[in-house]
Amino acid sequence: MLRGGGGEASATQTPAGATAQNGYGHSSGAGAGHYSGAEDGTTDGTTSGAETGAGSVPAGPQPVTEIDKTFLVKVRQAGLWEIPAGRLAQTHASSGAVKRAGLHLLDGHSKLDQLVREDARILGVPLPDQASAEQQGFVRQLENAQGAEFDRLFANLLRSSHGKIFATIAEVRASTQNDLIRRHARQANQTVMDHLEVLEDTGLVDAATFVEVEKAVTPQ
Repeated sequence: MLRGGGGEASATQTPAGATAQNGYGHSSGAGAGHYSGAEDGTTDGTTSGAETGAGSVPAGPQPVTEIDKTFLVKVRQAGLWEIPAGRLAQTHASSGAVKRAGLHLLDGHSKLDQLVREDARILGVPLPDQASAEQQGFVRQLENAQGAEFDRLFANLLRSSHGKIFATIAEVRASTQNDLIRRHARQANQTVMDHLEVLEDTGLVDAATFVEVEKAVTPQ
């Protein structure tokens, strides 16, 4: 069962060692480490014999579980509010560290959003066109804040959401039987880790935020 609230996929939402410039480390070109099925003509998330190293193509499409589908949906929703949040940091923040964190979010989630839409198309998973109601509320809070108030709100809202999805990504990566989802989880993990670090580097994340995340990700 996916954990997490309305934060990073709530996505289940948005943790991630990529740098600010490479985001989720995904490129649609060759050598990106992401398999889309385009190179060998497959479109069902299976890999070729060269990919698996087994010398043969797996028999039939690989399964896409409800957890896999929910993961993609929540990653999409995370980008739909964290990209606007990153933009707001450039105009509303007073801290250079917060503006820098916002740039990381903009870059990473823009690339992940492209990736999640590609993977969802290949796997036949419908995606939403808007963030959750809770996530839209986060954006409104940020829109109404300025300066130091914005800085602290941004750091804590985003650190909470990324902490929650960090645990979810590990859960999905550990259980999925689908190679495409595995690669997606790996890319998401790299960027979320990057975002966790730049948010923590602001020095504005409260102890209460870490406690909240701990309660959300600890099995009951």
